[in-house]
Amino acid sequence: MDQVLNSLGLSKSNPGGFAGAWLGSGKAQTVVSPIHGEPLATVANVTPQEFDAILEKCHLAYATWKLVPAPKRGEVVKAIGDELRRHKGALAELVTLEMGKTLREGLGEVQEMIDICDFAVGLSRQMYGLTMPSERKQHRLQEQWHPLGVVGVITAFNFPVAVWSWNTALALVCGDTVLWKPSSKTPLTAIACTKIAEKVLRDFGFDPAICSLAIGRGSDIGDLINTDPRVALVSYTGSVPGGRHVGRLVQERFGRLILELGGNNAVIVSEKGDLDIALRAIYFGAIGTSGQRCTSTRRVILHESIYAAFTERLQALYRKTTIGNPRLDENLMGPLVDAGAVDTMLEAIEKVKAEGGRVLLGGERLQRPGGCYVTPCIVEVDGNIPMVKEETFAPVLYLMKYRTFEEAIALQNGVPQGLSSAIITNDQRESELFLSAAGSDCGIANVNTGTSGAEIGGAFGGEKETGGGRESGSDAWKAYMRRQTTAINFSGRVELAQGITLEL
Repeated sequence: MDQVLNSLGLSKSNPGGFAGAWLGSGKAQTVVSPIHGEPLATVANVTPQEFDAILEKCHLAYATWKLVPAPKRGEVVKAIGDELRRHKGALAELVTLEMGKTLREGLGEVQEMIDICDFAVGLSRQMYGLTMPSERKQHRLQEQWHPLGVVGVITAFNFPVAVWSWNTALALVCGDTVLWKPSSKTPLTAIACTKIAEKVLRDFGFDPAICSLAIGRGSDIGDLINTDPRVALVSYTGSVPGGRHVGRLVQERFGRLILELGGNNAVIVSEKGDLDIALRAIYFGAIGTSGQRCTSTRRVILHESIYAAFTERLQALYRKTTIGNPRLDENLMGPLVDAGAVDTMLEAIEKVKAEGGRVLLGGERLQRPGGCYVTPCIVEVDGNIPMVKEETFAPVLYLMKYRTFEEAIALQNGVPQGLSSAIITNDQRESELFLSAAGSDCGIANVNTGTSGAEIGGAFGGEKETGGGRESGSDAWKAYMRRQTTAINFSGRVELAQGITLEL
């Protein structure tokens, strides 16, 4: 553990704030690994006064950063990506130690950071505006994009570094500065990433406050971000109740919002689908990151003709799941993030049983060091009963039957969340209907692959209670900039739009 910390510039005691200099004199928290229950290090939270100083420096850094040509900003992001490549192994180890996901998933998460940096470098030369025909003679009408300001990034524990990078890489090439408030459950990875960005910014001669950090409780530091008008955009990843709270605070001051909230993701398995593909896609979607992904598979909607056989195969695969230290390759599933997450999972199982759900397998607490290990659970339910409509952030998978394809679509859409969805079918009509306006109502809809594993090239986000935000690829960059429409008159006289005349 010490070797991993040292290689990333961390020590046993770390300040939790940065804006050109490291500071933090607030209450210290001990970071405990869910793998074995042992302490990793301590982090000193920032005080409200220190937060104000951090935000002010980040805000001042924006005044100069926005004037740097976008391709030059892209060079900085490229260098951050290169530095991440050099530290990929150590940073993945830290993600695993602090959060508990398997090392192969930790490596994948850091690779996602590298990939979004590469994407953003190309984007730095492609933030195109439009030129539109003007209705007035000898006029040109166009739109252009300008930097927005300070972007407050509030991230969750389950992807402790990737979500920061999705926002930061785009925000930086767009000319914004970034103030990061990570989850209090995973502050060490945030410090490590900030140190990487700090080194690169210093090497280029830029103010390192461009990538600032403020660690503290959401009710303290998070709400200071949400209510401060110096923060132009708040990107919040977390629960639906948390998103409602953040949304009220930010919208009261007319700030901008990107909300990435709950997922309650379903896979429809048609009798016309490849069941081997379905089995693998559902299995990883349900147990990956121990069911703690917003894109985790929570519901499986099976055609009644294949229900019994498929359920038997899925249970057999679950029984082979190796659970233990996620740093070891032989283990497919690690712990939940903390003991509270275990309690929440067990309570949810009891509630769904009270509503008529039938536990087919798993859902037990394992007596392992750290106390955060469970067996993944499969529950048979009769449609979207009340507990099924709630997102339990744990490896609990609900199975249900359908008879007609219309019924399957109704079950898929019949929850408040709308993040990711999938269908396994070799019937083109079914897949096309699923992707049409009459099909999935989610922000992500996949065919013959699972709900998990989004790529950075596409915009990531969902509808309904998922919040409607979009991050990462495609044109998600537009959320980090302000749009300006411009009319240029080169006629030598004033002509009003809509044919209005004015005689003086």
